[in-house]
Amino acid sequence: MTRIISGFAGSLTLAVPRSGTRPTSDRVREAIFSALDARGALDGARVVDLYAGTGSLGLEAASRGAAHVTLVEMGPAAVKACRANAALVLRSRPKGSALAIETSGQAVDAFLAPSVAIWDVVFLDPPYDLGEAELAHTLALLAPRVSPDAVVVLERSSRSPQPQLPAGLEVERRKDYGDTTLWWLGAAE
Repeated sequence: MTRIISGFAGSLTLAVPRSGTRPTSDRVREAIFSALDARGALDGARVVDLYAGTGSLGLEAASRGAAHVTLVEMGPAAVKACRANAALVLRSRPKGSALAIETSGQAVDAFLAPSVAIWDVVFLDPPYDLGEAELAHTLALLAPRVSPDAVVVLERSSRSPQPQLPAGLEVERRKDYGDTTLWWLGAAE
């Protein structure tokens, strides 16, 4: 069972497709959001959740103060779950909230290539079997789309090598949680 952990939508249960997604564990999500909350990174932030699956990371950010969240997922069952989950969170938002949530049902690279949006917080949780070259290409498309103080959280298998970063992104830190590694990236100065 996947739930929103905290914020105005805390404890809402999210729809999860029967197959094709790997939801981020509660332990890892709690670690991500504790760190983001400590930085004040979510208040009024523009967030994109790439390879969104259920949308749990982006919707958690919405519940904790993000102003605009985009969920990007191409699997039909996952897109359906993202849209249902986004509607659930939007129905729970406080009166007068200007929160916007949108879902894009396309491949991540196809979404990023023409985009002109700038994001403050980016979640990337690609399939663990996504090749390093494909991930490097996605990161190259993403790099010009992050704000100067952006936080990019990349979730990979702990067996994966350090990602190949394009100009514009740098590793801030790495943290392992069993089979999962979080790479915290930021805009290069």
